[in-house]
Amino acid sequence: MDLTINGAPIGPGHDPFIILEVGINHNGEMDRAREMIRSARDAGADAVKFQTFQAARFIKDDTAMFTYVSQGKEVTESQMALFSRHEFTPAQWAELKTTCDDEGIVFMSTPQDRDDLAILLDVGVPALKIGSDDFTNTPLVHHYAQTGLPLILSCGMANLAEVYESLTASGALDGGEVALLLCTSQYPTPPEDVNLAKLKTLQGAFPGLVVGLSDHTRGSVAAAAAVALGASIFEKHFTLDRNLPGPDHWFSEDPADARRWVETIRTAHRMLGSSRVAPTSAERDMKPLARRSITAMVDIAEGEAFTPSNVDLQRPGTGLPARNLADFHGQAARRAIKANEQLSFSDIA
Repeated sequence: MDLTINGAPIGPGHDPFIILEVGINHNGEMDRAREMIRSARDAGADAVKFQTFQAARFIKDDTAMFTYVSQGKEVTESQMALFSRHEFTPAQWAELKTTCDDEGIVFMSTPQDRDDLAILLDVGVPALKIGSDDFTNTPLVHHYAQTGLPLILSCGMANLAEVYESLTASGALDGGEVALLLCTSQYPTPPEDVNLAKLKTLQGAFPGLVVGLSDHTRGSVAAAAAVALGASIFEKHFTLDRNLPGPDHWFSEDPADARRWVETIRTAHRMLGSSRVAPTSAERDMKPLARRSITAMVDIAEGEAFTPSNVDLQRPGTGLPARNLADFHGQAARRAIKANEQLSFSDIA
């Protein structure tokens, strides 16, 4: 079934819902987070999404290390240090929500656990996004579903059985407002690993389910193709500058590329148009210019037989069409007809 987020219906037949993902690309800085909200709005996105977490609650080993690429170099540091400096307080989340409201863009965030969910509920979110890391955490998915908010689930790393389990936990199979985003948990995702054909598999396995794409590829080709395959929701990481320090900047879209990505999705959606096979208004204007009509190729005397040599098809297409040409062959002319004159059925004796 369709979703409704901030009053906007989402699903087949509606405009795409486009999310630009900040993630942790704010680098723990409120000014940068606010600037990214404005950048997402300027790019034409419907929503801007963050990640709400408290590192100490999901990282239990202070010695656990994480290696990533930042500013063209390989960096290794503790996970605790990395994620702790990207935390915001509840008051800061409320401030960012207010900024989104003021800028006219939907505020969204992915909670890491129930406590983070409580923060977001206090702030006021119109929907919840669940990342691929928690897609199979069905108790948490079920808990999120109890809020009654629309859920958007990314299914990276999942097989079809796990998709069924998570959709069951989310209430999607009982008519809940749930969307499923195809996702490849690979940053960036090479073309051969995107597997957009999975969109049709998911639509076939779960009829009526709203599907979309969490796009980790470079550029906009995958998103445009996903539009044609029925995707309704789109998400992509972006940054203000790929050269900023941090694990996600280098594979994220910069503001110019983010705008192109959004515009590509919206253009592709317009290109889908109508399934009705009929000429457009512009084609109706072109039709008489481009089509041909039954025309006398030479002067034809009264009583003379119409033949392929004296009657054929010529522009403009303002007279009888080609399908009626055989009706004239072998018939006699009722009157004298000048060369290049269009014929009508009344010219048959």
